Amino acid sequence: MRDISFGQYYPVSSFIHNIDARIKILVTLLFMITVFFIVSYTAFVFMFFLLALVIAISHVPYKIVLKTIKGILFLLIFTALINIFFTSSGNVLIPIRMGQLVINITDQGINFAVKMALRFTLLVLGSSILTLTTTPTELTDALEYLLKPLKLIKIPVHDLAIIMSIALRFIPGLVEETDKIMMAQKARGANLDSGNLFKKIKAMLPVLIPLFVSAFRRADELADALDARCYNASTTRTKMKVFKIKASDIIMFICFAAVMTAILLDKYYVGVFVTAPDLNGFEVQGLDIFIYNIFNRIG
Repeated sequence: MRDISFGQYYPVSSFIHNIDARIKILVTLLFMITVFFIVSYTAFVFMFFLLALVIAISHVPYKIVLKTIKGILFLLIFTALINIFFTSSGNVLIPIRMGQLVINITDQGINFAVKMALRFTLLVLGSSILTLTTTPTELTDALEYLLKPLKLIKIPVHDLAIIMSIALRFIPGLVEETDKIMMAQKARGANLDSGNLFKKIKAMLPVLIPLFVSAFRRADELADALDARCYNASTTRTKMKVFKIKASDIIMFICFAAVMTAILLDKYYVGVFVTAPDLNGFEVQGLDIFIYNIFNRIG
């Protein structure tokens, strides 16, 4: 559990840390939307290169960012297998016969599985950069500012922002508490690491029950602390730090808008108006068409 880094802030001075939190949230949302428009492997490589560049500028160690992938590793494998075994379009590469049931592994299934895994990885890495370079307080204030228009329809924006901030602050505490409980159970002779999947799930029950009790106790103590300090007693709360848009913030937003435009052009211009080569049913999209033509001419 110590390897989980999502939701934790990495305190260091960098250009990415100093960017306005509102801009970082908007860029992260645009990034997540853009990921679902990527169709070519060339664009995937470009987005991973862009993320690596952002991580280098943020001075956050790559090891810490990559730890977030561990949390979705099972989901990545599961979705990949679903796409591989239940996609029937494309050329059959490996036919699997189980009695009367025939499952065909096709090139399109492998293509969909790889692209889905890459999308999940980009989503997790992009969101982890946001939380690693932005304090929970900045996230709360930025979300409250961006959601201000919802106040017109009587939605408690401030309360929603506080709830999200508290949830982010609870993640490191719950991770630490889980680690302590697991070490205590192991010291009492509990076997949490061996056995099949079902035995491991059953062995986690002695960990989950005290973890839930601890979480509810912390929530109750936090509520009492907020009441004791008369939190939200005033409807006109002020901010210790006031957001100010800098030139660097605008430049970053414009740069990412250009990246998003390039991805959309890759999908809707290159993929539609450029003739794709015939590869016996295997679909080549976007900039991959140009890469294929270049290697085809060289060969």
